[in-house]
Amino acid sequence: MNTKQRCMIGLVFFLVSYLFFSGLLPSLSESIDFAHWFNLIGACFLLSFNDVCPKTKTNKVASILTTLGVIAHIGLCTIDFIMSSYGNNEIEKAELSQHISNSPLIFYPFVAVGPSLLFLGLALHAFTFIKTETIKSLMVIVGSVAVGISFFALKNGILMVLSCAVFVLGLGLLLYKNEAKKVLNE
Repeated sequence: MNTKQRCMIGLVFFLVSYLFFSGLLPSLSESIDFAHWFNLIGACFLLSFNDVCPKTKTNKVASILTTLGVIAHIGLCTIDFIMSSYGNNEIEKAELSQHISNSPLIFYPFVAVGPSLLFLGLALHAFTFIKTETIKSLMVIVGSVAVGISFFALKNGILMVLSCAVFVLGLGLLLYKNEAKKVLNE
């Protein structure tokens, strides 16, 4: 499996996780948190974008942000796996949530700020193509911002999925930009 294929697997898994988060895909099991498993696996595969993108100064910063974002996604998914292990016990879930909120060393890197670094890093990778692939780059940049707004501010699952789809599509098109040009020229 080559690096581009790993990136595409990450994009597909990441998008599917957002379909689960939004409720458009129903949970397949009470005992398995598919949304967070897909998100975790997708985020880990998205780390491959660090190897695909050119090695410029901007992309080195983007690679660091992407890596930190993946680490944060791993932590966030772990927290959510623990949370889902409580089942229907809302009292214990609320206590854990309160504990995490009161622990800045957990809350900020793994809940509030850290996971956004994955989107920021990938958007920064896309930004390096802004002059040559403007529309695709803007899809990634606008999609990443829209995911955050739709999730945190609007709490709108449909808008979140649509934003993630634009983000994923933009990254996919950037990933295979040379292959698409070859097909169009034939």
